[in-house]
Amino acid sequence: MVLVDSSTWINHLKNCDTPARRMLLDFLHNNAPMLVGDLILLEVLRGCRGETEYKRVHGALSILPWVALLDPQRAVRAANHYRGLRAKGITIRKPNDVIIATYCIEKNIPLLHDDRDFDPFEQHLGLRTIKG
Repeated sequence: MVLVDSSTWINHLKNCDTPARRMLLDFLHNNAPMLVGDLILLEVLRGCRGETEYKRVHGALSILPWVALLDPQRAVRAANHYRGLRAKGITIRKPNDVIIATYCIEKNIPLLHDDRDFDPFEQHLGLRTIKG
């Protein structure tokens, strides 16, 4: 099982040739088990241009299992991850990335991504990642 970040989905939709997108294509071709997080779904769908693209992307992502990435207890743990990194002089730009990384760390699920903001979670907090 792998959680695919919006950075990879967006690069896939834009046909950007990245290692993570190539890995995603391999996963899709081989029906590898993948998850879509609710915040990731939001990030991908909000960028759709027009109703046709929205319906196509929503339909494609609907065949994968969706998971809720946040609850009150995880929110506290995510805040602690953010504060711990901040104490090391590292500022994570997007709160969603903190939530996504915390979910993956806690569930021991690797994250397929194209976003350097996850690197500190990998280096300091044990996030397992797949970068292609």
